Amino acid sequence: MASLVVVGLALLAALTLSPRLGLDLEGGTQIVLETQDTERQEANTESTDRALEVLRGRVDALGVAEPTLARAGERRIIVELPGVQDPREAAEVIGQTAQLGFHQVRSDQPGGQPPRGTRAIVDEDGQRIRIGPQLLDGDGVRDAEAEQPQDSMRQWVVSVSFNGTGAPQWRDLISRACQDPGDRRIAIVLDDEVISSPAVQPELCSGAGAATQISGQFTQQSAGDLAILIKGGALPVPVEVIEQRTVGATLGDQAIKASVEAAVIGIGLTGLFIVVVYRLVGLMATIALTAYALISYALLVWIGATLTLPGLAGFVLAIGLAIDANVLVFERAREEFARQPADGLQSALETGYRKAWSAILDSNVTTLLAAALLFFLASGPVKGFGVTLSIGVVASMVSALVLARVLTALAVRGPGRPRVVRLSGLAGAGRLRTWLVERGPFLMGHVTALLAVAGVIAVLAVTGVVVRGLNLGVEFTGGRLLEFSTSEPVSVASARTAVADAGLPGAVVQSSGGEGGADNVTVRTGQISNDQAAEVEQALIEVGGEVTKERDELIGPTLGDELRTKALVAFGIAVGAQMLYLAFRFRWTYAAAAVLSMAHVVLSVVGIFAWLHKPIDGVFLAAVLSIIGLAVNDTIVIFDRIRERTRAVEAGGLRREVNSAVLQTIPRTVNTGLGAMFILAALAVLGGDSLTDFAVALLLGLTIGIYSTICTASPLAIWAEERWPPTERTKGGPVADAYADVPVAGRDSGLV
Repeated sequence: MASLVVVGLALLAALTLSPRLGLDLEGGTQIVLETQDTERQEANTESTDRALEVLRGRVDALGVAEPTLARAGERRIIVELPGVQDPREAAEVIGQTAQLGFHQVRSDQPGGQPPRGTRAIVDEDGQRIRIGPQLLDGDGVRDAEAEQPQDSMRQWVVSVSFNGTGAPQWRDLISRACQDPGDRRIAIVLDDEVISSPAVQPELCSGAGAATQISGQFTQQSAGDLAILIKGGALPVPVEVIEQRTVGATLGDQAIKASVEAAVIGIGLTGLFIVVVYRLVGLMATIALTAYALISYALLVWIGATLTLPGLAGFVLAIGLAIDANVLVFERAREEFARQPADGLQSALETGYRKAWSAILDSNVTTLLAAALLFFLASGPVKGFGVTLSIGVVASMVSALVLARVLTALAVRGPGRPRVVRLSGLAGAGRLRTWLVERGPFLMGHVTALLAVAGVIAVLAVTGVVVRGLNLGVEFTGGRLLEFSTSEPVSVASARTAVADAGLPGAVVQSSGGEGGADNVTVRTGQISNDQAAEVEQALIEVGGEVTKERDELIGPTLGDELRTKALVAFGIAVGAQMLYLAFRFRWTYAAAAVLSMAHVVLSVVGIFAWLHKPIDGVFLAAVLSIIGLAVNDTIVIFDRIRERTRAVEAGGLRREVNSAVLQTIPRTVNTGLGAMFILAALAVLGGDSLTDFAVALLLGLTIGIYSTICTASPLAIWAEERWPPTERTKGGPVADAYADVPVAGRDSGLV
């Protein structure tokens, strides 16, 4: 009953709540600002919060629908502008520090001596003037508006009114200007640049009010922009744009469509595979898997999580991984039924759930550790991957240990008729398992050779990194990445020439997969302005017809260094966290073997990407941290079986028991890997460049991980155990079944 309630609530949430899409799926611009210290003000949490409120007023004045502004950390502000495809205006208005000041223009003293306390500056006409100290700033401004007076002959002005604090300061400033015998002007300075230096009209000297007009060579646009800045007020500290991302709506639509198709195809293929292998209980697990996808999606929309492109990939990936727990249980149940068929299918299934619990718990904890690191250490859309992967893990536990358990128990309940036994999927060890148990190779008899092969693979991977180098994305190097789709086919050579003519001869121009199999043009360069990016777009229009910006990423050099450092820290923490947890669950020798094997898998994938010169970016980081969890998962299953089979054996006996544990778990490893590979293969084919590299990295990680679990982790564990045996080890043989003393009738009795 409880299971039906959970599914019903999930269906209700899915039908009534809409997902919150990130800008990389919805389309729009994200700008990350970092506040900077000044001589008078430190950039801290308080000053950043004040700057955030000023920026909120500016963004509201831009008229963007549903903008989002939030502080990230102590000194960063994230501004999201849905639907904004040209970030130039937004960046200019939002990113300006708007240190607005009103100064008296001072004329030289007799003899040409500069007045004390003044500094030189150039006015709006390029003439050198001297200004006194700032007597009024933007905090004293009440309102500002671009206007066109009736008698202005179409000239635009900015009308400014002052608040209770600013009005006396304004009158004092006018009074001082009127007392200057030579130059009665007020310099209005924005970020050390004079935007206007109007002369004080004689009537103001008899008494200034609480309002004025700023005149100059303004257009409607420039007057409006200035009014926005003045009305927003002066930022308490300067801000610097350290990251800017613009994504076209079509790219997000394509990613959503590809992910949905991949999810449907993946669930279909995975379900078909599980039904073929495990028959009736496999069908029940497939139903639970469908319910898992519903529960996972409902959790996402219920908590209001932002669904990003990597997050969408994580959601789809988690579907493929959700079947792992069921495979573990079914394989255990098959063993139990083969060992004691007289106890019946229900007893075998219940014992399978109990015996698989330890491995299920350990493997999901390691995946959650990797997901948590992604959330806390990654940046931008990659954080979404950590969120969806975490939700997927929790939902998969509910699916496998609650829904699937109830459904499979109902399927095998009742008298074990021969036909039901055959259709259950729990009878018979299967051809692969039978062959492995009866005639399987003694792999652990070649520990030295297996470790030597692992060493050769590691050397080849390192050679690829050294010889070819890592093709680091702009997230890690800083710079700008532009991607355009064109209405007419454009060769890379033509695009490269056009970009060079636009003033960027050193830019890297490549083709990338676009919608419908068409090739997009990708331009990667160093730090360039928004105006230069617009020039690149214009140059491509001349050779490619109509051009649509699909992606625009700008990463500052400081942020690039930080993200690169964070990636290394994330990997180091992941390794340390996995080792600590495994050392707690197993002996340190097994923990070290599992972590070294996992590092070997990651190094192999990095080496392959280096040889292929594929990009190493934030999405690849998400794939690597996922690989860490997946690789350790497989190793945990084998080590859990080894722990069950052995308490203390001599060296030769240890190798035999480890070999038996490896052979017994191969069907589970292969079946689980295939379930995830169906999903990833669909993503690789349907997902376009952004999702393809992610899927390829995980496919490589899964494949190499299966090999490394068998041929690297287990030999490493044997090598370490033989050299550092536990001090409490005594001579003995295989451990008795840990559950042999549990009466059949009492094993999880009354669960369903």
